[in-house]
Amino acid sequence: MKKNTLKINTGFTLIELLVVIAIIGVLTAVLLVNLVGIRERGADTKKKADLNQLKNALRLYYNDYQAYPSASGGILMGCTDGTSICAQTGGSSLTNASGTVYMKEVPEYVEYSVGAGSETFYVGVTLSNPSDPEAAASGSKCGVGVPTEGVFYVCTD
Repeated sequence: MKKNTLKINTGFTLIELLVVIAIIGVLTAVLLVNLVGIRERGADTKKKADLNQLKNALRLYYNDYQAYPSASGGILMGCTDGTSICAQTGGSSLTNASGTVYMKEVPEYVEYSVGAGSETFYVGVTLSNPSDPEAAASGSKCGVGVPTEGVFYVCTD
């Protein structure tokens, strides 16, 4: 007489394990791509906030002198009279000749332009995400002749 014995497999096959590993790999790749985008958006948000702080500092300066500081080559000018910004390079403070501090540290990556008669200004920064919708809108709002793609602008209101 023959006994029928039923053998039950309790483990996974090699193919099942490979499929699971492949799925985990695809999910990991998708998550890493999203994390890079999140970091870039975070850096862009910081740049935008820095520009708004600079805008507020320039408004305070305007309240004191009824003119915005002059510009040359995209940077704020150094001290030449009692109303110009002193020692203006990225990373330095925004002060006037008498020592009033308007901003403790000016961002290094901004481009500054002042309008005729020092009554208007705009400041631009290149974003990591060139297709940022706020960048295109800001160029139009500030009246920039030919706005550069991916550059976010703030200006006098």
